[in-house]
Amino acid sequence: MRRYSIFSLLREARRSHSGWTAAWEKATPKPSYDIVIVGGGGHGLATAYYLAKLHGIDNVAVVEKGWIGGGNTARNTGIIRSNYLRPESMELYSLSHSLFEHLSAELNFNTRFSPRGMVHLAHTRQDLENLSRTADANRHFGIKSWMIPPSEVKSLVPLLDVGPHTTFPLLAALWQPRGGIADHNAVAWAYARMAHALGVDIIEDCEVETIDVADGRVTGLTTSRGTIAAGAVLVAAAADSAALLEPLGVTLPLTPVPLQAFVSEPLAPVLDVVVLSDSVPVYVSQADKGELVVGGSTDAYPSYSRRGSFATTEDTASSLLELFPSLSGVRLMRHWAGTVDLTPDRSPLIGPAGPDGIYVNCGWGTGGFKAVPAGGYASASMLAQGKPARIAVPFGLDRFETGRLVDETSATCVRH
Repeated sequence: MRRYSIFSLLREARRSHSGWTAAWEKATPKPSYDIVIVGGGGHGLATAYYLAKLHGIDNVAVVEKGWIGGGNTARNTGIIRSNYLRPESMELYSLSHSLFEHLSAELNFNTRFSPRGMVHLAHTRQDLENLSRTADANRHFGIKSWMIPPSEVKSLVPLLDVGPHTTFPLLAALWQPRGGIADHNAVAWAYARMAHALGVDIIEDCEVETIDVADGRVTGLTTSRGTIAAGAVLVAAAADSAALLEPLGVTLPLTPVPLQAFVSEPLAPVLDVVVLSDSVPVYVSQADKGELVVGGSTDAYPSYSRRGSFATTEDTASSLLELFPSLSGVRLMRHWAGTVDLTPDRSPLIGPAGPDGIYVNCGWGTGGFKAVPAGGYASASMLAQGKPARIAVPFGLDRFETGRLVDETSATCVRH
């Protein structure tokens, strides 16, 4: 990896970075590809990388209607954890967690992964039962996650208000010491850079208008930059996936809902773990530069808006102050929202969908970023072999017909 001194950085800034080599080229679409991936977010880019790296398939294009990593990948709080409830989920997210731990070295790019630990607070009897059940399931699966008493929580999070006048008393917490955060932009850029280096075309500003099918099999895509023939298509476009497949008679059980996040002004180090709460719906971590990164509940209504409602903004801010009243004077610097794609059981969709050669990777809801490496790994295996990878079989679209749901409603941290 090339390294720059402070003087070289200042020099490049003065000449608008004209001396830097682009991390990836903005490719022009070729007439045809073996595989086209719709969606240039974390999952789409990771899939392209693993296709080229592990399966030797490099005649691949990633098409993105905007800019790489500009959708939900750029609109999340970067939390990494694997302490889900169901065995299928624990296996998938544990794989992703393990891949995150070595991702910087593999991709030769600093993803700023920080395994600082995660504290999931229990304020009510229901919280306590839900988290205790998760801790038991994690222990049986081999995930290091266990319940800790309020005294230990306070030692990990000195800033937390546990006084007698709190609205929601602290009963206990679920502690995962390997939980942490990573830089969502760095993860997207790292996968894009390495995928391009392995021969993948990264095509930005290319909106898919239709997925073309003939005789029951996909033939390609019609895009804002022309027609592209394809042997297989992976739709990894989050909430937009349903609209792309609906004209083909494929119904994806996705509900688009805005999810907001906030960043405060930089502070001295005050929080060195990730803190989450269900009953006081908020989650917060402190970035390396000192900002507090804060998220909360989804909005109460379906929408494709990326603005969010003021009511949810107010609820999230008040929830943060309920846990940390000493932050009342801290200013918020930025606010944004993404459109999460919720499934009925709060688990993703990975598998074939509709005509032959069409596959999906979507429905991640609020858990998409933490699953980027595993989602890409599983999707690449599926595209290379023409069938779902073993780890992804439980997450197929057919589970809504068979009733074999992977219900993670109670393990999604803040309820959505």
